[in-house]
Amino acid sequence: MADFFEPAGRGVQHASLRAANRRAVLTTITFSPGISNAEVSRRTGLAPQTASAIVTELEDDGLITRGDVLRGRRGQPATPLYLDYGGAYGIGCEISWRHIDITLINLGSEDLGRYRRDFAYPDATSIVAEAAEAIAGLIARLTPAEQQRVAGIGLATPSNLGSLIGNVEPPPEQFTAWRELDLRAALEAATGLATTWFNDGNCACFAEMVMSPPPRPANLVHLFVSTFLGAGITAEHTLWEGPTGNSANLGSMLVNGHDGHRAFGHDIASTTALGRRLAEAGIELPISNPSAWPWSDWEAHVTPWVDASGKALAEIIFNTGAVLEIDHAIIDSTAPQPIIERLVAATEAALGNLAARGARRPRLVAGTLGARAAPLGGAQLTMFRKHFSRDLSDMLAAE
Repeated sequence: MADFFEPAGRGVQHASLRAANRRAVLTTITFSPGISNAEVSRRTGLAPQTASAIVTELEDDGLITRGDVLRGRRGQPATPLYLDYGGAYGIGCEISWRHIDITLINLGSEDLGRYRRDFAYPDATSIVAEAAEAIAGLIARLTPAEQQRVAGIGLATPSNLGSLIGNVEPPPEQFTAWRELDLRAALEAATGLATTWFNDGNCACFAEMVMSPPPRPANLVHLFVSTFLGAGITAEHTLWEGPTGNSANLGSMLVNGHDGHRAFGHDIASTTALGRRLAEAGIELPISNPSAWPWSDWEAHVTPWVDASGKALAEIIFNTGAVLEIDHAIIDSTAPQPIIERLVAATEAALGNLAARGARRPRLVAGTLGARAAPLGGAQLTMFRKHFSRDLSDMLAAE
């Protein structure tokens, strides 16, 4: 294991420095559309000649475009610079406990196509072929030149999906099939596209951060109520993934259950927990998109589930805030927006009952992306790491 101070003793290679500067310029133009060359130089701290050379390089690569020259102002006429949405494309492929959801987006996160199917469990013997076929169909919508700009696939799954497949009670043969399947490698081989795995909760969190209007919250906890409880954390605008990509496994945090016993957040604030309540009444959860479930018909069971979920989510937010300085908490779900709003209200009420000395209460809001969050975040992270991230490991991986 490397010592804490070891990286500080290594010099930065010229090529890596050039790549970091390039990504800094692209990021500046992305979040300041219409900016001029001179302003890029000022904001990045790069010499005017260096900034200008990088801008020309990015334009040649199709990542940025120039607008009409702005005249009639003081000094030299300025040419506004903009991100070219057609400069890169990303694919997000979410394979979860109960569905597969794939999206194709451009550099501006515009939705160019989507594939989704719900199921009782992910079939290890066919899921890769299904995903590869769907991805090929989405890519076929692009021109040959655009296809060359596909950054890769961001594969979003729950951590340890294969080893925990028993959570959704599949047929016995699925245990062996999942044990023998390297999902990321198999998808990369089937599509011929570089494939990077991300935790699905982290993907949803990243997408919500990217799609939020400025000023974006710097420190947030994102909780996603689905088959189980997905989660993600950003600290100082940086996705907090940890060494294995699973550091924000907040659904495994112990909270107080409705029966007075401690329980995992997964077992309370999830559609699986709702399913158990329904099963006690002889009602089976449909194998379909939760947004289409007959929620109003289940009101007698939904109300206590929302209340219990709100208390569990409040504890998780409260405890996370005791460790990290969280200023925003976002709750989203595969459920319809009215259900999400009720979960937020129940969590807000429960947070009000958790008093603590000197504790700062985060602002609590409803998510806006719903089921689109994880595949969108997977696609965004793939392009971010190739074109925007200044992390050395990301830059080396993109070479």
